[in-house]
Amino acid sequence: MKEKKMTFTVENRVAIITGGAQGIGKSIALELAKAGANIVIADTNAEGIELTIKEIESIGRKSLGVVCNVANAEEVNKLINISNETFKKIDILVNNAGITRDTLMMRMDEKDWDLVMDVNLKGPFLLTKAASQIMMRQRYGRIINMASVVGLMGNAGQVNYSASKGGLVAFTKSVAKELASRNITCNAIAPGFIETLMTEKLDEKVRENYMSVIPLRRFGKPEDIAALVLFLASENSSYITGQVIGVDGGMFMR
Repeated sequence: MKEKKMTFTVENRVAIITGGAQGIGKSIALELAKAGANIVIADTNAEGIELTIKEIESIGRKSLGVVCNVANAEEVNKLINISNETFKKIDILVNNAGITRDTLMMRMDEKDWDLVMDVNLKGPFLLTKAASQIMMRQRYGRIINMASVVGLMGNAGQVNYSASKGGLVAFTKSVAKELASRNITCNAIAPGFIETLMTEKLDEKVRENYMSVIPLRRFGKPEDIAALVLFLASENSSYITGQVIGVDGGMFMR
């Protein structure tokens, strides 16, 4: 007798992915589209948005692209309104957009602290606040926040990024408690070293240092993150909320 393969579906759900035009965000968008979702891509990269939309539509799903700075409340509200008007609902929100401005704390400009906090922490607040109002009326929603392993363990040269991601972890837990009664779950993913354009820029010595503390002795791929997002966005995860799940090859074990 053949073993039944477990499949996760988000058929006819509507998902918003911030930072969805490239890297991890694009991988998430394509994974959810393959599993049946219609996709809203929010990014500052207009050209990347168009290319990603074409890929999603080639899968046979509907897609909408919106140029949006997630740290700007007016642009966020416009994104949510356009998404809801187009698809008549919002089921899944993936707060993936993020930036780094790395340097040692003693050299860090205040503007680099503020910018990272605005995009990485204020952005998810604005998106979650706006989208959850629609989800509460629906009495259904899946919110998935992209944290980081350094938000759990810290990292020299990344006090701003680490603090923003650590804040996102606490934000996730609080939102999960506030929205659970409306059948809305909120979870965070804490990626480790994932091969993206952002990590490609790192010095080879830095890459070697990371590799030395990863028990699986390899870097992750965007698809590793996308697979977990699909699970958390599906009905299979309906009893999971307020959790932080590491995808880091064993780099940080709680």
